[in-house]
Amino acid sequence: MLTQRQLFLRHQAQTSDSPVMVQIERAEGIYLYGENRRYVDLISGVSVSNIGHCHPEVVEAVKLQVDKYMHLMVYGEYVQAPQVLLSQKLCELMGGDFDNCYLVNSGSEAVEVAMKLAKRYSGKTGFVAMKNAYHGSTNGALGLMSDKSWTDSFEPLLPNILHIEFNNVESLDAITTDTAAVVLEVVQAEAGVVEAEPNFLTQLQARCKDAGCLIILDEVQTGFGRTGKMFGFQNYDFTPDIVVFAKGLGGGMPKGAVMACKDIMSVFMTNPVLGHITTFGGHPVSAAAALANIRVLEKTGVIATVDAKADLFRRLLQHSAIRTIRNKGLLMAVELEDGTKVRKFIAEAVSDGLLSDWFLFNDCSFRIAPPLTITEIEIEMVCGLIKRVLDR
Repeated sequence: MLTQRQLFLRHQAQTSDSPVMVQIERAEGIYLYGENRRYVDLISGVSVSNIGHCHPEVVEAVKLQVDKYMHLMVYGEYVQAPQVLLSQKLCELMGGDFDNCYLVNSGSEAVEVAMKLAKRYSGKTGFVAMKNAYHGSTNGALGLMSDKSWTDSFEPLLPNILHIEFNNVESLDAITTDTAAVVLEVVQAEAGVVEAEPNFLTQLQARCKDAGCLIILDEVQTGFGRTGKMFGFQNYDFTPDIVVFAKGLGGGMPKGAVMACKDIMSVFMTNPVLGHITTFGGHPVSAAAALANIRVLEKTGVIATVDAKADLFRRLLQHSAIRTIRNKGLLMAVELEDGTKVRKFIAEAVSDGLLSDWFLFNDCSFRIAPPLTITEIEIEMVCGLIKRVLDR
């Protein structure tokens, strides 16, 4: 009989020729369990499991909703309580003009929706995106990626997309009256955690206002407490027009969302009707999980502990192999000498029960992005293990 690993390689489509191949049987809190081994998850499914794996209140919300109903109809046709309550909650959290929410399945779909929305609302087709940013792998979102090594094999992509240097005010001249929207993160995650400079955001916002174009903010990795605020942009004096969420929204279930004011969002209603269609967007079980996830974040106060926990990581991770640590909250990049050292560290760490990861556009750094619920004792243990691996 074939093992699960053999079946995995034979029948499940692969995304690389060297998958990690750790086999997991269950997960709880910051830990993944498999094959008589416990692993500390320093990835959180790439900033997904912000309140830990299988949080009991999220699990209970899923079970309760499954007993009521699952899929009923394509998104937006029937009044379904989980969708309504989640949308209401997100609008409440965002405040300001953000009074409309379109629920989707993932971050990539959310970006696609936002791009369609910007084109339809503005009547323009141009986009400006940041170099070294990742916004998804679907065809439209892929065009927002500047690194040709990731995109050349899929040309031609969406036209009229310009890529500019992040934090370079002079590059903002690329934003013109032909630009439908500028797409960016306030913290570039896959660049190895590069934070926006306040003046860059101020100048960008002014330039977009003068050019009459929208700002699409990608909060897929920075949302729901990861940076020490509920949303990453709340760390700055910066207000976008459209915001996309996913990952940490669903509490472990697939969930994405696009937020805007009703004036912008309403363009999907006509010319043509059904401006965006999604069968499983806003799936009631995922929506119930997302709402439970947000309630846990609010009532536990865990977001208020994020900065102190990040500071503890920084204090304890003193090692000759570490060149620098960049972070915004518990989105952290630990830089080593080169990419070879990073790959060796990640591979070695698995044998010590640590699961880390690399960044798409920064191969000299490894990722630390654990569940926000990690305790100080667990941080001390993790830092000890990291230094032990680095010693080797």
